[in-house]
Amino acid sequence: MSTPRPVVDFWFDPLCPWAWLTSRWMDEVSVIRDVDVRWHVMSLAVLNEKRDLPENYRAMMDQAWGPVRVIVAAARDHGQGVVKPLYDAMGTRRHPGGRSDNEAIIAESLAEVGLPASLAAVASTDEVDGLLRESHAEGISLVGEDVGTPVVAIDGVAFFGPVITPAPTGEAAGRLFDGLALMTTVPGFYELKRSRTASPSF
Repeated sequence: MSTPRPVVDFWFDPLCPWAWLTSRWMDEVSVIRDVDVRWHVMSLAVLNEKRDLPENYRAMMDQAWGPVRVIVAAARDHGQGVVKPLYDAMGTRRHPGGRSDNEAIIAESLAEVGLPASLAAVASTDEVDGLLRESHAEGISLVGEDVGTPVVAIDGVAFFGPVITPAPTGEAAGRLFDGLALMTTVPGFYELKRSRTASPSF
């Protein structure tokens, strides 16, 4: 009897460099392990909207609404299949590309994926915020409020992270996935952490 393919649900905010690195790892995993990966949005802006934040971080959270709203609107209008390509297009410009010009990133990414330019207008409205909050809540309900992005679930058991830099490739990526999958089988396992001493390396 064959073993069912693990279902991996991945929640990301396109603004987060750590989620970007973890998503690159998951791309590697999907090549060398037999997994079914489903991509979802979560929102650092939603996560932090009621928190007392330093002024510079609050300004960044204000900017975080736009890209994720556009991805939600694109999925609503054109199906879930556009989520990952649009994330890839935005993230490549923002993270390894080092850019922060939201409007241009959104416009260029929509064009790259072949989506209507009109979707960019959603970035500055609350038109899809209900759907955004629903997707965010689905991911955060699995891990609790005291985490961030990414959230990765394997067959419904989720953790915040892994937080990694640089993203492992090849069989190293596969072994990390195997370890995470093993941890999801231990009902009482909650946390494994050390202080970060490196910045994101793309």
